[in-house]
Amino acid sequence: MSLVSEFLGQLTLSYGAEEEPTFPTVVPVRDFDPAKDAARIETAIKTKGVDEQTLIDILTRRSSEQRKEIAFEYERLAKKDLPTALKGALSGPLEALMLGLIKGTAEYDASELKASMKGLGTDEETLIEIVCSRSNEEMLAIKRVYKDMFKKELEKDVAGDTSGDFLKLLLALVQTKRDEPSNVVDYEKIDDDARSLYEAGVKRKGTDVTTWISIMAQRSVPHLRKVFDRYKSYSPYDMKESIRKEVKGDLEKSFLTLDYIDERLTGHLTVKLIRPGVSPHSGVLENRQLYFANRLNEAMKGKGAKEKVVTRILVSRCEVDLMKIRTEFKREHKRSLYQTIAEHTKGDYQMALLSLCGGDD
Repeated sequence: MSLVSEFLGQLTLSYGAEEEPTFPTVVPVRDFDPAKDAARIETAIKTKGVDEQTLIDILTRRSSEQRKEIAFEYERLAKKDLPTALKGALSGPLEALMLGLIKGTAEYDASELKASMKGLGTDEETLIEIVCSRSNEEMLAIKRVYKDMFKKELEKDVAGDTSGDFLKLLLALVQTKRDEPSNVVDYEKIDDDARSLYEAGVKRKGTDVTTWISIMAQRSVPHLRKVFDRYKSYSPYDMKESIRKEVKGDLEKSFLTLDYIDERLTGHLTVKLIRPGVSPHSGVLENRQLYFANRLNEAMKGKGAKEKVVTRILVSRCEVDLMKIRTEFKREHKRSLYQTIAEHTKGDYQMALLSLCGGDD
């Protein structure tokens, strides 16, 4: 499947919607003593062979804000910063996980984006995962931190590392230009957009893909819901059928991933990845949590695990919605995320992941 198809297929948009409730597995610990935690970490690092379990117990069970306080106290105590100390004491996937935990959420995402575009080649999967799953507000924070950290605009790096329709799609979201929902229903604009989609596709020879991307990436979700409904008054086909008739190959696969917008959902553009051999009606990404559950399942198929993917999702979602991701994982894949992690990882890295996971289902 092409990059554009992968991008659109896994895209779940909630931009402009009301703030989503959180379902964390990691919450602030009570009776928090950052100085005591810092001292325990220093002892664990100095222990012969390194006491990894103590590091896991502390850093995976404290909130992001609490870890910041620990890092501050550690530097005051040990006269060196915590990331440097962890790099010297740990290695491999456990090191990457621990270093991720002591960064702020936006800082971690910015670092992952930078790493995905560093050197020869591009890690498109990471770009897709982060850009397509973060809200406008989250993306704005990432862009601010990215500029502070790397002295470059995220848009410029994305533009320099990608091309074609994939670039257009990425920039449409990175630039956070999606309209905010309004209480005023603009019927004229709804009609104009529906007609534009029709005239850019079914009505003409060839397809004006740029117009399709522009409307789908920039309009608010409630507006798009009405546009797609209105579209059927112009075209003899619904949007999915129009895509099948108008574009072929990778673009056909890409746009076909845009599925029916469930009227029961508020503030979500419902998107589904249609895989070979899977019924188009077998499941819908009603929220970001199912997307992440499926990403984790794909990352832990067969022997071993794609450690970078598993680490990134658990670190970035443990204080946001990992509890709900666990629920979606169990419902969709008939086994718990906890058991899957235990089966496909090992050692101290496994223990850290299981701690972040927060329990079995």
